[in-house]
Amino acid sequence: MADYVERCRAVLQECPARHPDRSSCLDNLASSLQTRFQQQGVLSDLEEAIELHRAALVLRPHCHPLRSSSLNSLANSLHDRFQQRGILSDLDEAIELHRAALVLRPPGHSLRPSCLNSLAISLRRRFEQQGAPSDLGEAIEFNRAALALRPPSQSIRSSCLNNLAISLRRRFEQQGVLSDLDEAIELHQAALALCPPGHSLRSESLNSLAISFRGRFQQQGILSDLDEAIELHRAALALRPPGHPDRSIYLNNLANSLHNRFEQQGVMSDLSDAIELNRTALALRPPGHLHRSMSLNNLANSLRGRFKRQGVLSDLDEATELHRAALVLRPPGHSLRSTSLNDLANSLQSRFQQRGVLSDLDEAIELHRAALAFCPPGHSLRSSSLSDLANSLQTRFKQHGRSSDLEEAFRLYLQLSEVFHAASRRDLRAAKSWAASAEQFKHGSALIAYMTTLKFLDQHIAVSSSSSRHFDVIREATSSLAMDAFSCGVRHDALKTAVELAEQGRAVFWTQLARFRKPLDDLAASGSAGSALAEEFKQVSFRLRKVLDVLDVSPEDESPQIRQLTMQWNDVIFRIRMLPEFSRFLLPPLFSDLQKAAEDGPVIIVNASRYSCDALIILSTQDPVHVPLDISQFEVSDLSSTFQSLTDHAGSSDHHIELHKIVGILRKLWHGIVGPIVQALRQLIPRGSRIWWCPTAEFTLLPLHAAGPYELSSHNFSHFYISSYTPTLATLIRARQQVSRDASTQNFIAIGQANPDGGKALRCVAAELNVVAQRVAPFLPFTSLAGCEATVQGAFEALSRKQWLHLACHGMPNRKQPFESSFAMHDGPLMIKDIIRTHLQNPEFAFLSACHTTVGDESSPDEAIHLAAAMQFSGFRSVIGSMWSVDNSVAGEIVSVFYDNLVDDSGRLDCRRAAGALHKAVKTLRKKILFEQQIVFVHIGV
Repeated sequence: MADYVERCRAVLQECPARHPDRSSCLDNLASSLQTRFQQQGVLSDLEEAIELHRAALVLRPHCHPLRSSSLNSLANSLHDRFQQRGILSDLDEAIELHRAALVLRPPGHSLRPSCLNSLAISLRRRFEQQGAPSDLGEAIEFNRAALALRPPSQSIRSSCLNNLAISLRRRFEQQGVLSDLDEAIELHQAALALCPPGHSLRSESLNSLAISFRGRFQQQGILSDLDEAIELHRAALALRPPGHPDRSIYLNNLANSLHNRFEQQGVMSDLSDAIELNRTALALRPPGHLHRSMSLNNLANSLRGRFKRQGVLSDLDEATELHRAALVLRPPGHSLRSTSLNDLANSLQSRFQQRGVLSDLDEAIELHRAALAFCPPGHSLRSSSLSDLANSLQTRFKQHGRSSDLEEAFRLYLQLSEVFHAASRRDLRAAKSWAASAEQFKHGSALIAYMTTLKFLDQHIAVSSSSSRHFDVIREATSSLAMDAFSCGVRHDALKTAVELAEQGRAVFWTQLARFRKPLDDLAASGSAGSALAEEFKQVSFRLRKVLDVLDVSPEDESPQIRQLTMQWNDVIFRIRMLPEFSRFLLPPLFSDLQKAAEDGPVIIVNASRYSCDALIILSTQDPVHVPLDISQFEVSDLSSTFQSLTDHAGSSDHHIELHKIVGILRKLWHGIVGPIVQALRQLIPRGSRIWWCPTAEFTLLPLHAAGPYELSSHNFSHFYISSYTPTLATLIRARQQVSRDASTQNFIAIGQANPDGGKALRCVAAELNVVAQRVAPFLPFTSLAGCEATVQGAFEALSRKQWLHLACHGMPNRKQPFESSFAMHDGPLMIKDIIRTHLQNPEFAFLSACHTTVGDESSPDEAIHLAAAMQFSGFRSVIGSMWSVDNSVAGEIVSVFYDNLVDDSGRLDCRRAAGALHKAVKTLRKKILFEQQIVFVHIGV
């Protein structure tokens, strides 16, 4: 290459200033220097190439046939220099030169496609620097135009496909429109098809497609996308053999994807493979390599992950030494020094916990102090740094008992309440650690800790998507948070605060739909100003979520971006709150708002926490009434699991023995929980009144409505009051606020499926639908859907048009994947995740004559992800559901008496009478049906 450059230089010497070939000689020398720069990276070659291209352009005025070529060459050289130095003026000039070249290459010109492509790439680069959506929009438009001019037969088409795919992926990252990411994947797949084995660009195509699949996995949580990404990364790596300069990058990509899958599925072979790949990548990054510290850190983290699973101390020792080596390569001033200090400190603290060597703990504390010094207020990693140092000081306090360590720990924790940027999962974890520590050491900051944690949770939910993946992340982050916060409020005699905190932290997924998504839909429909604000809020929220998601998996300091986006986010929220009807947009409800839930009768929150079990009676005109419960969370959990086991096997053994065991549990519920509540209620409301149960945690699986002493001389709860349930107070308030439509515009649909796809036949469904028709048809327009007509699509169409629903079929709870719980239709399952996407027109009432419709996620029952809740949150004001298996033959008898009692004195159906109608139906049939079927149905809502 050096010889060629010199030959070009010699030829240029032979062409004086006015020589006709001088511009071509300038251009040839510039191109050879640019090629040598791309091979050897000597910046002076590129600088000289730019000056030569400029000189050639001067000699090619507007009429010159090669002017467009000179414009393009100079633009490409400036683009290369921008990538080296990051000077935006180079990129701006390159874009203007590409535009000028494009004008000289009109439609039909053979070089127009390459010109369009170059301009698109430069515009995309500027978008990546400055974030102007117009640049990205133009880039996509030019990418599409270039692609249209590359027929399928052209080999260069694959580059155009990949370039358009990358631009669409960037737009997805900015705006969150999933169709952009889906199209990007399709384009990458098409590009790959044009790069068969042996093609020079096949490895890049495989890698680009893998990155897009991994991006979609991170957005939607579909494991098959991650599996696909891993296989593509493997194939790409195979095309980067030992000796290839990019091999370490491809090893790193595959290792990261395998580590992601290990975190999802816990398969040790994935982690072991990731460790070996990280080792190989490290070997290719010797001392002095730009990315050596990253490889040291990746390998250390993988080894520490294996230590946590298998407990092999040699893994922890090696991880510690690797973290030390990474720290040496990240001197003061390095952007990742704080992260390396913390990583080394955490490894030393883990080693102290294993070996008890105090010098490890002391060193960890000093490293955490040094890390915190690099994270001033406003830094995106400050929360986790504060928490790590506080945790180390607490550990030393337990060893030495020095009160100064504990006092410092809580001074650090208290600084978490001053975080002003949008909260990441790191912030949420740090605040949770504070709350747990305050409880452990009985520190006075406990209530502030819970309030801070739930504030962070609110912010996190507000910017999160409503995908099941983000729900899983938040569910894991919150765990027992709301119940423990409620208990703390009660123990501090802050009863109103306790109610507010419980409401903030429970039913997170439904809260997101109701408190965040619904107001946003209302805002978008409120007029042009509201629509523009809603769109702005969505885009800023998406960009903020992307940065926060990166922060959760990356040690990079994202403070400037988070700070800027948080300011934009707060600004748009402020402008939304200035609009009429939106003054409390995104704000959690106050107790004065929540108290409205008790307008038609008391709501009783029954809470189980590891710290205490309590009931609060919420009344419409006075402060909450506290009822201490003489039972532990462990006992509640034991009652719940025993009861679930009994009802799961109801009818499979001696009925008298089953009945005796069920009644035994109902007696325990009475004596430990419901009896004391009744004593308090008798001072507040008359007998026969309606009450609403709002249970949390393990209480959600227990039939509080059926509790009683079950003795001849005593009354059970149902003799005193009429029970309903509500997942949250806000849910009940929303149901009451929905105005009932005029009866003349309402329609009733009864859907029955006796022979579902792959399921057991139900012999009494047809008879049940006939009973419903006889009772309802005189009062409302009535339609029936059964047999082969009761399909998934048929059910959806009926739901979208009808206000009253009776559903008789199999209920199929999925306690591990609750969003896949379903009703069994003729052609397949009608799932929760599909129901909640359906737009319903003023729904009123749903009777779910199916099994287990109030049974949700086994690991977090408090989230109320079950079929009945899905119906309620989809808009049904009043719902009848079942807590366990329903006897199909008995259901018809209950249904018959129920609908007789649902009609009011004027001959109209009124969904507000549903609780009373169910109460009367069970009372009427008490001597005719088995006991567990008397108490299986519950009412939810108004």
